Amino acid sequence: MRKIQFSSLAVITLLLSCQLISKDLPNFSDLAEESTPAVVNITSTKTISKKQFSPFNQRGFQDPRYDEFFKRFFGEQAPNQQRQRPVKSTGSGFIISKDGYLLTNNHVVEGADEVIVSLGDRREFKAEIVGLDARSDVALLKIEAENLPILKIGNSKKLKVGEWVVAIGSPFQLSFSVTAGIVSAKGRSIPNGSDTTYVPFLQTDVAINPGNSGGPLFNLDGEVVGINSQIYTRSGGYMGVSFSIPIDYAMDVADQLKKKGYVARGWLGVSIQEVTSELAEALDMEIPKGALISQIIKDSPAEESGLKEEDVILLFDGEEIFYSTDLPQTVGSIKPDSVVTAVVLRDGKKKNIKVKVGELPKDPGLAFSSQTNSPRNVLGVIVENQDPEADISGVVVTELDLTGLAAMAGIIKGDVIYSIGGTRLKNVEGFKNALQKLEYGKYTRIGVSRDGNQRILSLKLTK
Repeated sequence: MRKIQFSSLAVITLLLSCQLISKDLPNFSDLAEESTPAVVNITSTKTISKKQFSPFNQRGFQDPRYDEFFKRFFGEQAPNQQRQRPVKSTGSGFIISKDGYLLTNNHVVEGADEVIVSLGDRREFKAEIVGLDARSDVALLKIEAENLPILKIGNSKKLKVGEWVVAIGSPFQLSFSVTAGIVSAKGRSIPNGSDTTYVPFLQTDVAINPGNSGGPLFNLDGEVVGINSQIYTRSGGYMGVSFSIPIDYAMDVADQLKKKGYVARGWLGVSIQEVTSELAEALDMEIPKGALISQIIKDSPAEESGLKEEDVILLFDGEEIFYSTDLPQTVGSIKPDSVVTAVVLRDGKKKNIKVKVGELPKDPGLAFSSQTNSPRNVLGVIVENQDPEADISGVVVTELDLTGLAAMAGIIKGDVIYSIGGTRLKNVEGFKNALQKLEYGKYTRIGVSRDGNQRILSLKLTK
């Protein structure tokens, strides 16, 4: 075996290097000691109902002879009834004012019959829920106490990717645990099925687990820069990615909840989609970026301002819209009734449009008719005229070649094709005329409506 010998000089150099590296690493002990008193543990209790069944009424025992048989051995049984039982859940939070206001997540206390706040000095208070906002996952609570310890509120906009951050909370009911990591990304939109597209989440690699929800995220100056909210996981535990609500955004939500009891957000009234490289070519764009408008809601701010379907929004109120998810975050942060400028790409040219931002409805659902009342072509479809009383004109796909271009682009039977290459369609004749103008070997865009929801697809004609 080969032996490796180190000189004393090499050993000294190695030790000095280790010391220099350790000096560069941050020490979180002072931050934890100063901040922990204002971090709280939250226990919420809600009552759920569970139906309790009598064994005599179960399937297979409906015959009166079975009832009589069981009664002889077990006596009379209670009929089917609702059984109520309390369920407890835990989370974290932090105090933002000396008179007892504190922040946590909406999902920690939503639907709770009772909320108990526990401080680091073992005191407990029954909390009042001042306001809830499901869209941001922020909740404002109030406890009756004075001269409470509070946390310093920082500026999340000044955070940089790669910067150190620290979380304090109660994962798995392990009170006041400290974890650290770095900021991985900013302005994240989380496709989790919830209505949180208006929140520009901070992504970090700080370990967050059940019970951490609602706790503070700090910078190295001991200032709160976020509220720990969600994780991406397949196991139910931390897997290296966690998300926090920026504190600037959360404090604005808390202020509105305190003053008005609800949160007013800006609203445009459009359906949007990402600009892919294929769509970019079809729209004569050099770089695929922006938010492509696939649908405009009737009587919405977008319609009143003159925005059109197939417009690509590049800038909104001075903010660059690089990904489509940037638009809801930007619009949502604007106060309703504000007049701003949108820069859009329309027919290959940039255009400035003045937009008066509306207020996001509590239920901004779309209500469109999906009624669907010609020969096969290069797209591989057979179409018929759309019902003239339908909300959108075009042609209905009645038959589809599953190996054709339309099917490969995502079109299915029953879809309404309302535009081709930017040309609006009124009937089958217009559909055929639009097809004749298409160029082979070049991507084109096709507007499709399905169940009232419109999308812009792209496909390339091949000979």
